[in-house]
Amino acid sequence: MPKRVTQFIHPTSRVVFLRLPDKVSGYAMLFGSLLGIVCYFYLVFLSPWGLLVVRISAFLAVAAVLVIVAWIGYTLATTPSPEPLDDLAESSTEGES
Repeated sequence: MPKRVTQFIHPTSRVVFLRLPDKVSGYAMLFGSLLGIVCYFYLVFLSPWGLLVVRISAFLAVAAVLVIVAWIGYTLATTPSPEPLDDLAESSTEGES
């Protein structure tokens, strides 16, 4: 018996979310991706805007990588350093005395 679409009501916002079966979501992602590949192929190789599309795609790819690197750098810069393990061991043995 196939699974049906179930409803989930968010407790605080009262918004109704539909939960699709995993196979439906998987096929939607598969066909959406294939459609995206076909559209990208057309835009790059068959349309008059091919060079512009490649330039924009390359820029977005490099920008995405650099945003991830910037986020990692920000996280490293703003996160406090952990206490050394030696200090933790001494403070836990002092508390037991």
